[in-house]
Amino acid sequence: MSAPSAALPAGSAERPAALSGSPLARMASGTADLQRDLGGAIMQSILGALLTAGYAAAAGAAVASAPQSVSTNVENELTKSFSSAAAVAEQHPRYAESIIEGARGAFLQGDTWAYVAGIVAIALGALLVATRFPDKEGEQKLLAAYAEEDGTAQTGQPAATGARPT
Repeated sequence: MSAPSAALPAGSAERPAALSGSPLARMASGTADLQRDLGGAIMQSILGALLTAGYAAAAGAAVASAPQSVSTNVENELTKSFSSAAAVAEQHPRYAESIIEGARGAFLQGDTWAYVAGIVAIALGALLVATRFPDKEGEQKLLAAYAEEDGTAQTGQPAATGARPT
């Protein structure tokens, strides 16, 4: 016996017979997997880009405010990534502490950008759910309508009135 579906009420041992092996159920499951994976990949890309942009901006500002001039090549390495800045610090031990400190501060600046974007995305998602998703009664009406459509599609006849989804 397969594991119970997460969409079923607590205590349900198996899928209703109408959904077992249904091509529509398999397609819906695949669509849900795609949405979750694609959404996660998109958010990961956005947050990573913000982290990198925040780091580069803060590192560039730190280099510009440095007491000594820095060559363009070294500046590019310092603003590329934390690991690049660490490599430059190893090459210049005299300035290693200030380079690492500046890179750490720049990383935390980028980190803040990514956190703020994540918080905004979560808040927008919560607002969307609160304003656009049906309440319990609306959900029950939708489920009943879907059950009616499923009954008609499978048998060619309308489902019995008063049928409730399980």
